[in-house]
Amino acid sequence: MRAVIQAVSCASVRVNGGEPRCIGPGLVILLGVRDTDTLAIVPRLAEKCAGLRIFPDQEGKLNLSARDLGYSALVVSQFTLYGDTHKGMRPSFIRAAKPPLSVDAYELFLTEMEKQGLKQIQHGEFGADMQLSLVNEGPCTIVMDTDEWKQA
Repeated sequence: MRAVIQAVSCASVRVNGGEPRCIGPGLVILLGVRDTDTLAIVPRLAEKCAGLRIFPDQEGKLNLSARDLGYSALVVSQFTLYGDTHKGMRPSFIRAAKPPLSVDAYELFLTEMEKQGLKQIQHGEFGADMQLSLVNEGPCTIVMDTDEWKQA
């Protein structure tokens, strides 16, 4: 799985043109699922996202997590994180997981994020047309790839 995690002061997502689902300070997590992923890695990924120390302490050092600060998270599924641009100009998405794996992994990730002690979890909807707005603080953006954990 791949997660792009951004520290934000605020963020929102509109699903199919509906009312915005908003958070104040916290995390925006774009989540992609690969065709070779398993659900077993999801709890660890959720724990690492919530505990990622990417917010400044009183000395300005990135020592605090969204969980430490009682912040929120906005999670959006994004199969394009597995876009392969190796050949040509049109990305290939054959490595992105298809349903039911992609849907199951996304829904399990949301369930696991609810267990992480954050203020609130907002989210998009898998496969929907969504518009995401955010104010990235820092800016701070981290990419996590669970395939790299297997190599370590």
